[in-house]
Amino acid sequence: MAIRVSSHSLENKDHDTRGEIRKLLEVGNKSELEKRLGTRIAFGTAGLRGRMEAGYSRVNSLTIIQASQGLASYLLDTVPSASSKGIVIGYDARYNSEKFARLAATAFITKGIKVWWYGNLVHTPLVPFGVTIVGAAAGVMVTASHNPAEDNGYKVYWSNGCQIIPPHDAGIAASITRNLYPISWDQSLVEKDYLLVEDALTQVRDPYFAAVTRTARRDFSTKSLHESRFIYTPMHGVGLAYMTEAVERLGLVDCMIVVEEQAHPDPRFPTVRFPNPEENGALDLAIKTAERHDVHLIIANDPDADRLAVAEKVNGRWYQLTGNQLGCLLASHVLSTFSPIVDRSKLAMLNSTVSTGMLRSMASQEGFHSEETLTGFKWLGNVALQLEAQGYDALYAFEEALGYMFSEVVHDKDAVTAGAVFLSAASRWRATENLTPWGKLQQLYTRYGYFETANTYFISPDPVLTERLFEGIRSLDSPHPAKLGNRRILRWRDLTKGYDSATVDNLPLLPVSKDSQMITCELEGDVIFTVRGSGTEPKIKLYIECQADTLIQAQKGADDVLKDIAKEWFKPEANGLQWA
Repeated sequence: MAIRVSSHSLENKDHDTRGEIRKLLEVGNKSELEKRLGTRIAFGTAGLRGRMEAGYSRVNSLTIIQASQGLASYLLDTVPSASSKGIVIGYDARYNSEKFARLAATAFITKGIKVWWYGNLVHTPLVPFGVTIVGAAAGVMVTASHNPAEDNGYKVYWSNGCQIIPPHDAGIAASITRNLYPISWDQSLVEKDYLLVEDALTQVRDPYFAAVTRTARRDFSTKSLHESRFIYTPMHGVGLAYMTEAVERLGLVDCMIVVEEQAHPDPRFPTVRFPNPEENGALDLAIKTAERHDVHLIIANDPDADRLAVAEKVNGRWYQLTGNQLGCLLASHVLSTFSPIVDRSKLAMLNSTVSTGMLRSMASQEGFHSEETLTGFKWLGNVALQLEAQGYDALYAFEEALGYMFSEVVHDKDAVTAGAVFLSAASRWRATENLTPWGKLQQLYTRYGYFETANTYFISPDPVLTERLFEGIRSLDSPHPAKLGNRRILRWRDLTKGYDSATVDNLPLLPVSKDSQMITCELEGDVIFTVRGSGTEPKIKLYIECQADTLIQAQKGADDVLKDIAKEWFKPEANGLQWA
């Protein structure tokens, strides 16, 4: 440990975090020192994300510099003309985000790579959009999205405007280990080296909003939307300026009422327990604002404005749409506004394997192509590009975790584009069918069937425990468990071990990763569920969906399976797991 402390002291020139390690050493806190210095923070397809503290296993100035130096070297080795193509760098309003972005820029500049510098608070989608507009080799966004205030992160985009996927994650991780000693700590270098730094915001902002407006204006009717004001909250993040510009270009800015207590960037996120619109209570202030103004519609972003939440008041009660519900509503809008002169079979829409099966039902009945991918927009974006190369119009993708991608703008989730398209869709539904979003959803249920979920998660205190629990599940029977509760398991897919009972050779069609736990089962009674370990949070996530002829039957089926999973597989009380 003494060698690691000494090495860290030599590498780390950040006074704040140097003091943290020194204090731990002075009080003899060996266990905490081991946690901080014993392992390095893992670089994966999500880049880096974690708590901002001193140490190799945390997010801090040193690990940001090391990641940037490794990424820079990897780009120079793998991307032709990487130094002149450059890298787009953006940051949000979290603690240390600008500092980390400046240090990252310094690392690229010292390696001779041009930096496309935003130099102001941006929402995450503007980085991948910028990568494609300026033709950059890659992009970096400093954000931890909807994580707690103590966290930050480092998200990497490849030259195609998508989040990185294998083998780039492993290649970058290996390059980081070869570039650990910081070359420079000069945060002002991005302002000094004019030859290698170019302002990106002035070149990217207008094309971005033009693309958003084109996408949202398809079959757009402003008249009926002016009758429906809406509440907007950026949840203490960066979204207000971007959403305001988007709705202003649609002529709807007078319809928007902002939740003032959450309007401006505040890295403390003081009015919410977690700055995630999925979490219970996150929309409480928005609902209070809506009640005060007698408004029946709410849209909300997470702090980096890549996720969108929607709530509607129906018969005196507020309903927050799930990601699956809003995802299918937007899919129906894309389908209805798709060009009638283009073969519908060339339209493609995607969602992840943990998202609703309703999209497949829609595709089957309506004749468009649907595609299932692994969890995350790194897969949705890259697979959409593959489909486009095959001649499809892969216009749209979504994931149940409130993420929606419109590929005419960006191949990543984007709450500003999704919000603009949703407002356009709501206008069209009201003008042509006299339906609110909730009413339109009920129409979709009638046509395609009821799909209800019982999605939740457990907080796991230890990754080792998570792995042990999954191994215990696999060992219940061979080659896999045959039943869960009173239901037979009709299909077992294990993307950790590489097994799928439904394929001829028992090999999954989706990519396998031994580094992440993920099991999917299809059960009797039209239930499908996935359990997986989160790659960015200490959680075991459960996604359960039942299809039935009525809402009550579908919800009961999903709820019953959730109880069986908890009772037979995870046993939260016995294993120290905390319910969401």
